[in-house]
Amino acid sequence: YERNERTKLFYKPNIVLILADDLGIGDVGCYGNDTIRTPNIDHLAKEGVKLTQHIAAAPLCTPSRAAFLTGRYPIRSGMDATNDYRVIQWAGASGGLPPNETTFAKILQQQGYITGLIGKWHQGVNCESRNDYCHHPLNHGFDYFYGMPFSLMNDCQITQPPEKDRVLRTKLWLYSQTIGLAVLTLAIARLTGLVSVTWKIITCFAWFGFLFFASWFSSYGFIRYWDCIMMRNHEITEQPMVVERTTSLILREAVSFIERNKHGPFLLFVSFLHVHTPLITTELFLGKSRYGLYGDNVEEMDWMVGKILDAIDKKGLKNTTLTYFSSDHGGFLEAQGGKAQLGGWNGIYKGGKGMGGWEGGIRVPGIFRWPGVLPADTVIDEPTSLMDIYPTVAYLAGGIVPQDRVIDGRNLMPLLQGSIQHSEHEFLFHYCGMYLHAVRWHQKDSGALWKVHYVTPIFQPEDARACYGRGICPCFGEGVTHHDPPLLFDLSRDPSEAKPLLPATEPLFDTVISRIERAVQEHRQTLTPVPQQLSLYNIMWKPWLQPCCGTFPFCWCDKEGDSAHPAL
Repeated sequence: YERNERTKLFYKPNIVLILADDLGIGDVGCYGNDTIRTPNIDHLAKEGVKLTQHIAAAPLCTPSRAAFLTGRYPIRSGMDATNDYRVIQWAGASGGLPPNETTFAKILQQQGYITGLIGKWHQGVNCESRNDYCHHPLNHGFDYFYGMPFSLMNDCQITQPPEKDRVLRTKLWLYSQTIGLAVLTLAIARLTGLVSVTWKIITCFAWFGFLFFASWFSSYGFIRYWDCIMMRNHEITEQPMVVERTTSLILREAVSFIERNKHGPFLLFVSFLHVHTPLITTELFLGKSRYGLYGDNVEEMDWMVGKILDAIDKKGLKNTTLTYFSSDHGGFLEAQGGKAQLGGWNGIYKGGKGMGGWEGGIRVPGIFRWPGVLPADTVIDEPTSLMDIYPTVAYLAGGIVPQDRVIDGRNLMPLLQGSIQHSEHEFLFHYCGMYLHAVRWHQKDSGALWKVHYVTPIFQPEDARACYGRGICPCFGEGVTHHDPPLLFDLSRDPSEAKPLLPATEPLFDTVISRIERAVQEHRQTLTPVPQQLSLYNIMWKPWLQPCCGTFPFCWCDKEGDSAHPAL
């Protein structure tokens, strides 16, 4: 790319952003995995720049993706939670990415880019009515959307055990059965003369039981229909989705977008459903890896990456396209099926998905390729963030980031091109929900990379590196430990966070803690109150907001193949 002194862009590159779901940094060959085969991702790194300290702004899908799209910590947009429900829970909920947030897609759209999102959204759909689409991708700068407005989960596959609110659903079933049994017992006792209770009371009790059952079963009993849907723009194409063909449809849509917009400039955000459970994998890859179903799913995702790169190459766009690959957060350690591991591996890093402080939850792959502009086969070990994509692509498109709000990301082009040697991030703040768990300080003059932990989750069992007893680690309450003084590590010497430094043996302990605490205070002064998008009210299912391809509640359709797909 070229710019003159006034930073006017002579030509604008195409931009392809590929984001995996729940992929661990240790799952990829170029990051040290010698079991799972990822030749296409490895080749991408060989032809470009690999970041070894690329950090997600949150350890779960919804808040991490909100930060990615806006270049801002999710706490600034209300996209993180004070409760245990830390992601959007229903497609028919009212919470989501606020309309007043400006995504990178909206900036590029204003700069003449054709913008597309293929795959997972998980940033909400509607606010007040079924068709207001206030949180929808098309309201956030994307010209074209094909994919899943919600998120893949076990409930989307009939053969899998329930996932959403599994414990709560078990209790609700028990309560319903207890009420039903009580009504039946009363009726029998009344018929046999054992009790003198009136039929009116029994009938009222039966109606209460029915209403109680209907109140929860109307949502939890039809999760496949309410959440497991596919959309093209505002139109629902599958309700429920046919998961066995989703991979081929997403790949076809991504390649088609590149082909029909080859004259560019275009922005394509490919947001994979891979490698989130239930690990939907086609027969072509089943049983082919050395790491079970999870390995099969990763290798299929790598194959999809290869097909997308092939489409770029075949259209002669390789040298005019910036390609980026990453994951929304660390691998899901607690995902297990019997003795089989169904989640990712985070390499030498402690912790995983759901843990806002430990490296395994937030350190992810980060690869950039742009032949002729970025150096090939280059490794950068500087702190960078998924939030940096925002100002980077805005800069390349000739756009300007919003000046009326704090943007936490930094333009990566000078670092990627080697014109500067150090990241512009001095401090990075690691949240778990709305709770600050850890902070890193990049002390550039000494080369030290300090990290303090104020709060850490209590692993179950204690010698594990995850919360197997809970299913996912909490951010607050009895499941965490508060540290005073905080735990201190130097990641430049101890990247695994294995041995915390002690005041008695680390002469800079008090100085480092004091400096970081001052940075925390300065950071908190930049935070302003905003509506909480993940409040209990905003995440609950609301029938009047439920996307539906028929007349609610009769929501069923399969429109794939019924008509030609619209093209931009």
